[in-house]
Amino acid sequence: MSPLSRASLNMIVEQEQQIKYTFSGHEKFQCRQLWLKKGYDYIESGKAFSDEDSVIELGVGKNMVSSIRHWLKAFGITDSNDQITDFGTLLLSSNGFDPFLEDDASLWLLHYHLVKSAYASTFYLIFNEFRKDKLLFDADLYDAYIKRKSSITPYLNHNRNTVHTDFEIFKKMYLSSDEKSKSVEDSFSGLLTDLNLIKVTLKEADDFIQKKKKVTEFYSIENAERDSIPVEIILYAILDNYQDSISIGLNSLEQDFNSPGAVFALSKAGLAAKLEEAEKKYSFISYTDHAGIKELQIKEKVEAVEMLRKYYDAK
Repeated sequence: MSPLSRASLNMIVEQEQQIKYTFSGHEKFQCRQLWLKKGYDYIESGKAFSDEDSVIELGVGKNMVSSIRHWLKAFGITDSNDQITDFGTLLLSSNGFDPFLEDDASLWLLHYHLVKSAYASTFYLIFNEFRKDKLLFDADLYDAYIKRKSSITPYLNHNRNTVHTDFEIFKKMYLSSDEKSKSVEDSFSGLLTDLNLIKVTLKEADDFIQKKKKVTEFYSIENAERDSIPVEIILYAILDNYQDSISIGLNSLEQDFNSPGAVFALSKAGLAAKLEEAEKKYSFISYTDHAGIKELQIKEKVEAVEMLRKYYDAK
């Protein structure tokens, strides 16, 4: 990978200073398919998660109530005060874009917000930074990374058990559960499993204590072309993440924190193909290649949400 530009490095430093890292709050539950809509409707009706009847109204256990509250914030459906955001209303209201998340584009959109918000820090860190350093990883390698990072990063505290638990929730969000799972609760797949972003690799190694071979699961997030992501979702992420930019280099769009290349694990070829498609479809942008320098030019100001309206209105 090419070295990060000075602008990209400055962006990383600024973001590191603003983020309050957390690896808990989900109560050991990954977000389920209907939880965001259930939680949205509950808050929209004027109720609060602290209400005594929240367990009855939501139809889940007490810990799950807390988990739903956590995931609403992590996906940007509510803000820090449990108030519904504009994005939450646009997506999940009764006349919203996709209230029951029937379109995979909505899952890509939610995945973008989950990573970008950094409220659930493991998602932000793995997609933006960790996976670029470790092509194959497991909970131990991720824990070691967090331990190293905590020694140089403000507001990042390391607790091995908490980090390992958070990594398990990260896995469950994107991987279908094992059919042999002992717990009924564990048998529910996470919200984003259909995106197929994480691959599992089995590696055999020597267990010197037990004096036998053991098989370990490792995980990878490989850059790919991602043909299934609508170009409007890519443009939404670009316009949302680069709000004051009129010219953005291809390398930045591939590597910057919260860039489409980082969040969606897009290969450079896949990203270039999306930009070429976008240029043909929308006149407010152009994709140029001058002397090998490839850039996206934004010729007029367009709000990111307009890209969502273009996509969903055409459905």
